[in-house]
Amino acid sequence: MRYGFVIDQRKCIGCHACTVACKEENGVPLGAFRTWVKYVEKGTFPATRRYFSVLRCNHCDDAPCVAICPTVALYRRADGIVDFDGSRCIGCKSCMQGCPYDALYIDPATNTAAKCHYCAHRIEVGLEPACVIVCPEQAIIAGDLDDPQSRIARLVTTEQVQVRKAEQGTRPKVYYLGAETSALTPQLQQPAREYLWAQRPAAELDLVDLVVRAQAEEGNGAGTLSRAVYDAPHMPRPWGWKVSAYLWAKAVSAGALLLAAGAVLAGADPGERLLAVGAPLLALVFLALTTGLLVFDLERPDRFHYILLKPNRTSWLVWGAWILMAYGAVATAWLIGGLLDRPGLLHALAVPAFVLAAASAGYSAFLFGQAEGRDFWQSPLLLPQLLIGAVVAGAAVLVLAGFLTGAAPWHLLVFALVMASGLVIHGVTLLAELSGSHANVDTARAARLITHGPWRRRFWGLAGGLGTLLPIVLVWISPPAAALGAVLALIGLWVYEDLWVKAGQSIPLS
Repeated sequence: MRYGFVIDQRKCIGCHACTVACKEENGVPLGAFRTWVKYVEKGTFPATRRYFSVLRCNHCDDAPCVAICPTVALYRRADGIVDFDGSRCIGCKSCMQGCPYDALYIDPATNTAAKCHYCAHRIEVGLEPACVIVCPEQAIIAGDLDDPQSRIARLVTTEQVQVRKAEQGTRPKVYYLGAETSALTPQLQQPAREYLWAQRPAAELDLVDLVVRAQAEEGNGAGTLSRAVYDAPHMPRPWGWKVSAYLWAKAVSAGALLLAAGAVLAGADPGERLLAVGAPLLALVFLALTTGLLVFDLERPDRFHYILLKPNRTSWLVWGAWILMAYGAVATAWLIGGLLDRPGLLHALAVPAFVLAAASAGYSAFLFGQAEGRDFWQSPLLLPQLLIGAVVAGAAVLVLAGFLTGAAPWHLLVFALVMASGLVIHGVTLLAELSGSHANVDTARAARLITHGPWRRRFWGLAGGLGTLLPIVLVWISPPAAALGAVLALIGLWVYEDLWVKAGQSIPLS
């Protein structure tokens, strides 16, 4: 059994009865929607036409939201319905990033995620979803796709239907009959700052401006795109500065002990205070900052422990928590060994410290890879970028720590050269990712927002010039100049992390 929907857009009159029935049946709060109707128009007056599209959760057979949810709050039932257990949700918003269809929202009453659950409580007592029974044109058909005798199965097998974003591989189970393709495809729509009967939330306006500017630079004229004339509000950029800061702080934490462990493995004296005490102390301080940022970015921080007590082992949020815990334990042991002057212990910890530091720096590549709704984050270069960024960040903080504590000049020189080399490699990989060919239009637009859009000055000036090129030059001048270069390199890394997180969320999903 696999429940699904067919939306017959040939019959839909855009009356919003499905939206109202859904809100009433499920207690959906004001400003949030589980099913909504979007209007687009095509043509030039007087030869214009309006199209409707009914949008909602697609109850995917391979649902990204289920895979990324760290606490099994989202799960796929035996009947194919992707259901939600709000009592397990920690409000991490990862499901909103994983869903390519913009189907989830944060309920302001519970501070947990929510979405269409196919009116499962009605299905279980033999009733149809509320949206189905209320539609005056019978444009919404629900039923078992695996039952060849059902009306929905006959429609899907005999009519020319389409699904949203089939290329995502999610195997969605909401099929559209007679729909205008541009009404289902955000890339083919020209967004509007205001609607005929509604105003857009102020938080959405900067995203609209970004997309319109990107379309204009691509040469898409108004006549080649449909015009969005009505839509429901959506949460812009669910992940904000705390996630950017988390990536930066984690890079510093992982990089500090990664380089210390690497130095010990390469034959350096583990008794050197910068390696024995400074590196693990920095690692633990920034690891604590990383953890704090992760917890306080949750809508339900009081439930953070659910990641450990109710884990979903397919989620890289869970694997990341386990990795950070193991890394913190090894860093603590390293610090104790350094304070007690036990070089043998540091030698024994060098390999696990190196491996766990690299894992701490790199696991976010797999986490963002599970955010399948954001095409810009799916780059194969993300893992090496995170690892190289950690090397740069670790070398930078060790240069600063060594300079401030009076470490041996040759230690400063070694770490400064590592930082400079890392910056060269990091800069090359960033240019390769942002300036090379891209998998699709959304990825290209997100990259262009950074390199040629409103953030270009921050990218080229701060992340590129002050944060990459200038530190490479300063390394060769003097120890104080190298320390200044380390500060600039850390600023440059933060600026790029912030732009990268923003750009990935600036392309509309619906």
